[in-house]
Amino acid sequence: MAKVYFLIGGNLGDREQILQSTVEALGNDVGKVLNVSAIYETEPWGFEHEQSFLNQVVVVESNLLPEAVLDQTQRIEKDLGRVRKKNRYSERTIDVDILFYDDLIIDTERLEVPHPRMGERMFALAPLAEIAPDFIHPLMDKSILEMKSSCPDTSEVSVFKV
Repeated sequence: MAKVYFLIGGNLGDREQILQSTVEALGNDVGKVLNVSAIYETEPWGFEHEQSFLNQVVVVESNLLPEAVLDQTQRIEKDLGRVRKKNRYSERTIDVDILFYDDLIIDTERLEVPHPRMGERMFALAPLAEIAPDFIHPLMDKSILEMKSSCPDTSEVSVFKV
C-alpha cells in the first residue's frame, strides 16, 4: 500500500460541496482516506478571477499504481464538472494534483511526482504542512515545514473551515 498525498481545489460552483465530493470519490475510487487538512481559502494563482479558491490536502492509502491513480483522479475531475482549458492557470470546479506517491520520484510524459511546482505555492504547502510537516521531499531533501518557511509565494492563504 502506498501513501498518496493529493492537493484538491477549485473556485467554481459550490466549492465546499465539491471538495467534500472529491474526498468521498478519492475514498471510493483510490483507497482509504487517512487524513484531510482544514480547508484553506486562497487567491487565484497565475491568473485573475473574482472568486477565490478553496484548497485541501488529502492523504489516501492506495494499492493502485501511480498511473492508475492519475486515471482515477482525472475521471473524478471530469465527473465533478472539470473542463480542461488550453491555459494551464484558469478557473475550475476541481483540480486534483498528486503531490507525493510515497517517496517515489516519477517523471513520465503523463505524470511528474513529486509535484514539480508545489514548493513555489503556499496554497499547497500550507495545508500540507498542517498534516505532514515532517515529511521529507525526496528531491529537495527538506521537510514540508522547511519548504513552507522558505516559499517565495507571498499570496494570502487562510483557514476557511476546519
